[in-house]
Amino acid sequence: MPGPRSTPAPSGAQGADWPGKRLGLPNAGPRSIARAGRRIAALCIDWGFSVLVSVAFFDYEPFATLLVFAASQIVFLVTASGSPGHLLLRMRVVPMSGGWIGPWRPIVRTLLLCVVIPAVIWDRDQRGMHDRIAGTVLVRS
Repeated sequence: MPGPRSTPAPSGAQGADWPGKRLGLPNAGPRSIARAGRRIAALCIDWGFSVLVSVAFFDYEPFATLLVFAASQIVFLVTASGSPGHLLLRMRVVPMSGGWIGPWRPIVRTLLLCVVIPAVIWDRDQRGMHDRIAGTVLVRS
């Protein structure tokens, strides 16, 4: 019985690039760069949670919503390597240098995320400026 056939890659696929390739991350599966759809969905989950807490305890004060969002991001990133939205959608934030994320990276990342602009400026590895500055990457788990 013959072995599995090896079919040549389509032209141009041999040198194909994907987000995270330059960082040594796989194209798909665990530890690959989390794509935009998951990121946006996770952000909606996290913001929705913050709105619910704000409505319940702060009479839906917009600044309180932002503070709840920031606090939950920092606490969950330090303790679980991901926000509730990240964890529900099987993503996590890891430091580029490896090891524990520590407290300062989540604080810097969250403050920049709350400013919004750094989060919508991406590089070709689909890392937001907030991740680049904090030295982190959002990957699939």
